Amino acid sequence: MAASVATGLDLETEIRRLKKERNAILLAHYYQESEIQDLADFIGDSLQLAQEAKKTKADVIAFAGVYFMAETAKILNPDRIVVVPDPKAGCSLADGAPVEAFRKWRAAHPGAVSITYINCSAEVKAESDYICTSSNAKKIVESIPRDKQILFAPDKNLGRYLIKETGRDMVLWQGSCIVHETFSERKLVDVKERNPEAKIISHPECEETLLAMSDFIGSTSALLKYVQQDGSDTYIVATEPGILHQMELAMPKKTFIPAPPEGNCACNECPFMRLNTMEKLYRCLKDLWPRVEMDEELRLRAKLPIYRMLALS
Repeated sequence: MAASVATGLDLETEIRRLKKERNAILLAHYYQESEIQDLADFIGDSLQLAQEAKKTKADVIAFAGVYFMAETAKILNPDRIVVVPDPKAGCSLADGAPVEAFRKWRAAHPGAVSITYINCSAEVKAESDYICTSSNAKKIVESIPRDKQILFAPDKNLGRYLIKETGRDMVLWQGSCIVHETFSERKLVDVKERNPEAKIISHPECEETLLAMSDFIGSTSALLKYVQQDGSDTYIVATEPGILHQMELAMPKKTFIPAPPEGNCACNECPFMRLNTMEKLYRCLKDLWPRVEMDEELRLRAKLPIYRMLALS
């Protein structure tokens, strides 16, 4: 069990000090708590974080996100130390695509091209032809010759959205994000009725019924860019509410309403992302632990489809 943090310790000051001492960069996803976002050297979605991890010159990468993101950073930076606040910060999409089942699925479709959403394990990445994120998935799908069958995993909602956007008839793995599937169509209608001037903006991991109601659909970074460029004043945001912090910082005079979940709970918050705390971030920088380690043969196999993605991005 990790030692407790001393009472009264100024965590913000200590984290800044440790980053400097360790020559560490803190990469944080938009879905982290606001205090961690404010300390990050770079905040982004999965694609932006992968790109930033690839080009960093830091000795240490502290990754505040979920584990598959930190694995991607290690795949791209084998000689750097990659630490995470909590290695149990997983992902329902990654958990729902075990590598043995994924191999059997691929084997059942010989000759098909496998495009796999970045929300998967390093082992599944190594079995894939291309990795994609919600930012570049459409471009990658459209890069595949039309005479090739495409397998898309593990997010069925993103896959359905891409079929509609590209006209490609893809075979979909039946996985989903526990956060984006929790939004309630009924409650969203109620919020819209109370805020008729609001635009609904959604992540493509949401279910089809919510996407049909949306004024704009895009990746986390695309949603942030949209509210900065669009002329409306109020938005109902159907994705993990951590992004609202950056929206409010960028556009303080606009109003952002988190889309409501079905239950009377904080189910629209990712329980995995929220495992990371300031205390855990401080400890991982102090101890340089927990570290992300990886077999070199696995890393090299997983790197290839990621590099294919980055070349197309």
